[in-house]
Amino acid sequence: MLERSFTKIANKVAHVAGLPLTFAICVAVVVLWAVSGPIFHFSDTWQLIINTGTTIVTFLMVFLIQNTQNRDGAAIQAKLDELIRVSTGHNHFIGIEHLTESEVEEIRVKCEQAAKRHDKHIAEMAARKAVSQKRASKKHAA
Repeated sequence: MLERSFTKIANKVAHVAGLPLTFAICVAVVVLWAVSGPIFHFSDTWQLIINTGTTIVTFLMVFLIQNTQNRDGAAIQAKLDELIRVSTGHNHFIGIEHLTESEVEEIRVKCEQAAKRHDKHIAEMAARKAVSQKRASKKHAA
């Protein structure tokens, strides 16, 4: 119950925080605060208001946005895992997000090397095909 409520609130806040109107309101608040500086003689209280307000908002937003990103990342990972599972991809890639950074890097390097080998193989096959077609056209011309 608490988790579902938190999720709904986090999603809503993250959505609202990303709106252009929200940014415009925040800019307006900062401008209003800056313009009011001379009125309050740039006092410590005047500075404390913006510092405290921005600190509180930033502190809370970090947790809400991190929660949203964690869920989005997990959902994307689950979708990718399902695509790997039902395709001809290698199922041993499922769950690699739980490995250490160096283990993932090792897998990434191996995948990159395999892709280069595959590209080289495709290029060799294309070259052979071109030579074969050239020979065939010479035979046909003769």
